[in-house]
Amino acid sequence: MTKTNKKQELIFNKNEDEIKLKIAALNRQIDKISLGGGEKRIEKHHSKGKLTARERIDLLLDKGADRIEIGVFAGYGMYKEYGGCPAAGVVVVIGYVAEKQCIVVANDATVKAGAWFPITGKKNLRAQEIAIENKLPILYLVDSAGVFLPLQDEIFPDKENFGRIFRNNAVMSSMGITQIAAVMGSCVAGGAYLPIMSDESLIVDKTGSIFLAGSYLVKAAIGENIDNETLGGATTHTEISGVCDYKSPDDKTCLKTIRDIMDKIGKSEDAGFDRKQPSKPKLDEKEIYGIFPESRNTPYRTLSIIERLVDNSEFTEYKEGYGKTIICGYARIDGWAVGIVANNREIIKTKSGEVQFGGVIYSDSADKSARFIMNCNQKKIPLVFLQDVSGFMVGSRSEHGGIIKDGAKLVSTMANSVVPKFTIILGNSYGAGNYAMCGKAYDPRLIVGWPTAQVAVMGGAQAAKVLLQIEVASKKAKGEELTKKEEDDLYNKVKEKYDNQTKPLYAASRIWLDAIIDPLDTRKWISMGIDAANHAPIEKAYNVGVMQT
Repeated sequence: MTKTNKKQELIFNKNEDEIKLKIAALNRQIDKISLGGGEKRIEKHHSKGKLTARERIDLLLDKGADRIEIGVFAGYGMYKEYGGCPAAGVVVVIGYVAEKQCIVVANDATVKAGAWFPITGKKNLRAQEIAIENKLPILYLVDSAGVFLPLQDEIFPDKENFGRIFRNNAVMSSMGITQIAAVMGSCVAGGAYLPIMSDESLIVDKTGSIFLAGSYLVKAAIGENIDNETLGGATTHTEISGVCDYKSPDDKTCLKTIRDIMDKIGKSEDAGFDRKQPSKPKLDEKEIYGIFPESRNTPYRTLSIIERLVDNSEFTEYKEGYGKTIICGYARIDGWAVGIVANNREIIKTKSGEVQFGGVIYSDSADKSARFIMNCNQKKIPLVFLQDVSGFMVGSRSEHGGIIKDGAKLVSTMANSVVPKFTIILGNSYGAGNYAMCGKAYDPRLIVGWPTAQVAVMGGAQAAKVLLQIEVASKKAKGEELTKKEEDDLYNKVKEKYDNQTKPLYAASRIWLDAIIDPLDTRKWISMGIDAANHAPIEKAYNVGVMQT
């Protein structure tokens, strides 16, 4: 083995070790989060004859079928003064019930009795957004004490708060999207509207209850003495009020009934996205671990990643010799036809001798990408964005060359895209690069990050240098100067803050990302995402509006 090959092997092994350590750490966190409120709360839950949210989902979904969880890290590191809110107190999974793809939303009553924190509302709305965009059936497994009162001002009155859930119930009903609600625990106050606003509702005897106000509040408000079971239990709502359609003796029977209902649902028109027999990549997917660099500043060959993600490792590159800092091309992922737009992280030398930096968007690459996105919309091919972007090229040469105009063209064609978009953040996702490469603000059907993802206006070191320069200039204007120690302290303080905020867990906890995934699960996420999107035929013509060309 030559010295060069030995060095490459050492780098490969180091990269592989680093990403595997990150994945192992994430899996440990997921195991902890999956316990919800903890083992004692789970035991107490079981003592009432109830299954946990995750146990209910396991029984409901088809055994052995693929599934993906949305927002498992939602709320991570937040609400520490209240003891935390693991997974935002609600479990959201896209999977299959009776071989029909759907999204399941299950309150976790082991976390603060399933009470709604602000992040719980955001996660529920994200689940409904996925259902609306993809016309995907949505199943609610309700077990919640309602709004978390200490934070009611952050969850109750605004447009994107608790009330939006019921608005979405009504909108989805008008769109013909199947909604089934199973009341498997508490369903109180405003939340009591959810079962009756769904197509069909089920309730579990003795553990399920629905009422606008519980017995204590009824006593305080109107002086009536009544117990909760008589007020709003299963018998009341299936034999007297007619609120619920099915009464189940236990959780398992309730879940079987949902499966029976889903089994009878007819097939709807699909969007017609092309799919052939799926094939694995010819190149070893696991080599991604060693190819993808540990350092976010290290160049690498992005095509080597793409070739390990696509079927048969076959990729038809568009405008291969032009606009090289973005790679565009056609491929298949798990059989589905896709158009891929990926930041190229190689250092590129143009024919004129210019050096272009990998991960930076130049005018020519923006122009190429815009044209490619138009082609995919014309051909009805879903788009996959692989982000590892530092931003757009700056400086007089770029500005005089119209980088803003070309960047605007890319953003416009991407934002108005009518085919579904899916975004995978591999590494950097900085500034306007995040926007141009279909960040969260641009409606990707799913957006996930690898454990190496970093989402921010700019990197920590870059931000610290900029703010330090501003502070030094401000002091000089006042005739003052920072000491070397003061400069170092300011730099380190800003860098530490930015570094913490760029970590993928920070983004996932706030649902900027739907998940942080093992790179080897990338194909599954894209495939299940397109399968979901195929439920929703494209009804809008592609029009990018006014653009300066």
